[in-house]
Amino acid sequence: MLPSGFVTEETQSPSTTAAEASAINLVGFVLSLAHTAAVHFGDVADPVSGEKTETNLVAAQQMIDILALLDQKTRGNLTAEERQLLDQVLLELRARYVEAQGSSQEPADVDPAPRISLS
Repeated sequence: MLPSGFVTEETQSPSTTAAEASAINLVGFVLSLAHTAAVHFGDVADPVSGEKTETNLVAAQQMIDILALLDQKTRGNLTAEERQLLDQVLLELRARYVEAQGSSQEPADVDPAPRISLS
């Protein structure tokens, strides 16, 4: 689900110190939100039980809305790598949401919880 070419704990340079690796930055924050969305889509297994989690499209949409808000509020203030990551993550999560919505078994008359409006 994560775009190729982006640094993760597994791909960090061996010279990276523990403090640098645990430092909070925008890339880590975006990837954390993307991972949370993946959990809500049921794409990530529970680390304890190994079982996939139940799909929660409302919560997944909320993570997408938070990332969209972050995208809107940080325009012009990101590095090229940060911009590319945020754009790619949003594109992939939105596509995943449409896919999940199409295969959802939820009744059509269920009104989802209010979402963050970015219009």
